[in-house]
Amino acid sequence: MRLEELNWMDVETYLKNDNRIMLVTGSCEQHGYLSLLTDIKIPLALADAASQQSGVLVAPPLNFGNSPYFLKYPGTISLRASTFMDVLEDMIRSLYGHGFRRMLVLNGHGGNAAGGTRLVELANALPGLKLGWYEWWRATSVTEVGIRHGLRSYHADWSENFPFTRVSELPEGEKQPPQFKGVLNAEETRQTYGDGVFGGAYQVDDAIMDEVFSAALKDVLFELEF
Repeated sequence: MRLEELNWMDVETYLKNDNRIMLVTGSCEQHGYLSLLTDIKIPLALADAASQQSGVLVAPPLNFGNSPYFLKYPGTISLRASTFMDVLEDMIRSLYGHGFRRMLVLNGHGGNAAGGTRLVELANALPGLKLGWYEWWRATSVTEVGIRHGLRSYHADWSENFPFTRVSELPEGEKQPPQFKGVLNAEETRQTYGDGVFGGAYQVDDAIMDEVFSAALKDVLFELEF
């Protein structure tokens, strides 16, 4: 159940029985041969699936995050880290003002990590507020799926290649991760990674992706019980 499917009176009724909501954050950035909104599509799909089982409301996703290293790849739209954290805080404060007290942020983008620190500040500032921060690709349950199949995950590789993130044909085989030292600027990042895939297998059997999704969904349902 998504917020855009309701009117304000529906939300007021929902809050009489439940004060939980899921927020989805990610990015609009290059993902090799996958959708530019891959980092939104994955956590949003998890949120929708979790909502179907739990009845917890899903807020509209924040489609933009901190991606300065990919700005030489057309289509990438990056927020400053400070902007991202401020927008996330404003979203949480708005929902808190309506009576939401348990909010789980499903973050799909590593560049948004600073948002987790802002959550601690908000938890200190807003009485009764409980917050969660879940990043599916970092979860032990998800990494264990890769280990079972002898797979290591990188950016824009097999691990993000779900049927709903594909927008074009992908190469066969694997990509050797490039070697570099230091922090790369946007130009150096494009020179280093070329097609934008950081390494590893481009794609795997969909049955493995089903395992990944199921593992992450189980985590989300657990995180909602707080």
